[in-house]
Amino acid sequence: MSLTDISARIDAHAQAHGRDPAGITLIAVSKVQPPERVQAVLEQGHRIYGENRVQEALGRWPDFQAQFDGIDLHLIGPLQTNKARQAVEFFSTIHTLDRPKLAKRLADLAQERGSCPDLFVQLNTGEEPQKAGCLPSDADAFIAEAQAMDLPIKGLMCIPPVEEEPSLHFALLSKIAARNGLQGLSMGMSSDFETAISQGATHIRVGSAIFGEREYG
Repeated sequence: MSLTDISARIDAHAQAHGRDPAGITLIAVSKVQPPERVQAVLEQGHRIYGENRVQEALGRWPDFQAQFDGIDLHLIGPLQTNKARQAVEFFSTIHTLDRPKLAKRLADLAQERGSCPDLFVQLNTGEEPQKAGCLPSDADAFIAEAQAMDLPIKGLMCIPPVEEEPSLHFALLSKIAARNGLQGLSMGMSSDFETAISQGATHIRVGSAIFGEREYG
């Protein structure tokens, strides 16, 4: 599937649910993808990309930034506090704020720098022990705590369990966002982004459907 195909599906599905496609940000998830695949998508004009690891992004993107204007990088993988300084200097948006210690570190860096990337709070909607994210039962308190630090919380993010119906998790994320006055919903990946759009996603994270299956190892 091509970038053009994905864009067409986003437009069609948004319109079918009475939504403006311009309100949906497509994040091309470039993690682990070979540089030639990323360059091919850059050459098609796409400029918004997601990376899972700070170090991988630092190793990949400076060369592309020297060749292409307007690249917008989003961190969509777990962030360790010792990588926070590099993350806030390199990414426009961090989708994985999930604990008070990280919030405090980001707030300290924001005070020091006078700016901060846009932030999404990651919720572990499936309450999976192996997965990062704030538990739904703790979400309201944590969002309030982060906002009290003057952090720019734009919305919520989730990654549903692979064996469960994603729409249930997207609906939960939307409900928690609404009661906290948050507009952003970072949800939906290659296999379920159309479902996410129908549930109000503002940011979808699509990798293999654009670049092809990842080759690990």
